[in-house]
Amino acid sequence: MAHIALNNENLPGIVGLLDYSHATALPLTDLANVLLVEDNSLTRTEREIIAASVSYWNGCHFCHTSHAAIAMAHAGAGISFIDDVKKGANAEITDKLRALLTIAQHVQQGGKKVTVGDIEAARRVGATDKEIHDTVLIAAAFCMYNRYVDGLGTWAPEQNEAYVEMGQAIAQHGYGVAVAEPQP
Repeated sequence: MAHIALNNENLPGIVGLLDYSHATALPLTDLANVLLVEDNSLTRTEREIIAASVSYWNGCHFCHTSHAAIAMAHAGAGISFIDDVKKGANAEITDKLRALLTIAQHVQQGGKKVTVGDIEAARRVGATDKEIHDTVLIAAAFCMYNRYVDGLGTWAPEQNEAYVEMGQAIAQHGYGVAVAEPQP
């Protein structure tokens, strides 16, 4: 049970929190759509892997598994993809994405942990300034989302299979599907 009385205790993770506060739901889902859905030189799969990885490093099971499931849907991969993201073992990861994940991990540890060397390494493997910017912003945003979900003590299904349907829906329709319509 969450630390506060939610409108629907059956909704896991951030979904229950979005349902609880429609005033904050819209800007939070809008930010997720801008960072993870809208056109970008990084693929949607790559951006979801960054979000899932930061969430894993932060120990946020709900966010890690849901974003890994969305990445899985974008990649057309099997369910083992979710655990591969945890291990950083996905064979699909390019050198550029590996360099961007290093930057993301340093942001997750603390923004000042990002070094000039990290940025230069990413540029050497083809990362643009926009991709570096977006990686830092995704990592910072997911630190916030993770702390929101875990700070209010929401619950999360344990099994990867519980996230597949939601991952497919968000992959197809964006983050608006995670927000329930307010009831009159």
